[in-house]
Amino acid sequence: MTPVILLAEAKRSAEVTDWPARIGWLVGLLLFIALVYWLMREGWKWRGTLQSDLPAPPSAPEETGPARLELSGRYHGSTTAGQWLDRIVAHGLGTRSRAELTLTDQGLEVERPGASDFFIPTAALRGARLDKGIAGKVLTEGGLLVVTWALGDKLIDSGFRSDHAAEHTEWVDTLNHMINDTEGAR
Repeated sequence: MTPVILLAEAKRSAEVTDWPARIGWLVGLLLFIALVYWLMREGWKWRGTLQSDLPAPPSAPEETGPARLELSGRYHGSTTAGQWLDRIVAHGLGTRSRAELTLTDQGLEVERPGASDFFIPTAALRGARLDKGIAGKVLTEGGLLVVTWALGDKLIDSGFRSDHAAEHTEWVDTLNHMINDTEGAR
């Protein structure tokens, strides 16, 4: 019986939480998170500065003619052609957004609510394909419509995903046919 009594006598209350230490760790963690976000923002701005020699994409002309195809979906960004991780951020081309695409004989009009709209003239189009990823966005095989086009002397890949993925194949076929017809006319 003596051991039981000793255990009961040895019972102590729980230690009081050290609030200043916990608050210090919490503040330190919040400062670290803020530093990481600030560094990411500075990196984004630095990339934009490095790409400042890139001309601004043209805006759509007043009259583009009747629409050949229309697509509603998402714009996932633009990269240097063939380098799916080298994101283009200059002139708002790195901003993901909803997008309405309209293909006419004049070119491809990209309307983006909340971001800069741009226009790709038919003469600047270089190709279209189905792919699975672009600049940090990876989808299923063929889940992304990638349009290659020239902006100044740089080739750019822009990635779009339709709300109806079945439309992608028709877009690739039509765009590549338009490009072949344009090259044949030159």
